[in-house]
Amino acid sequence: MTEFTGRDLHLVKKSLAIAVLAIEAQPGPFQSGSDMTDMKDLLDRLIPNNDELAHYARSAQIAFTGKP
Repeated sequence: MTEFTGRDLHLVKKSLAIAVLAIEAQPGPFQSGSDMTDMKDLLDRLIPNNDELAHYARSAQIAFTGKP
């Protein structure tokens, strides 16, 4: 399995956070709840503390909506 470090790891974390927001924004029968659950679990394992998680959540929100 590939190990991500540095900027690559940053991009993986940010991509997962954006993907979770995209799935959450698509309610209904086409929302992939299992993917969202797995992505959130992976984020929890990749991001060890709540401050960093909050940073990625905010960054994803800005990237997804274009607003802070």
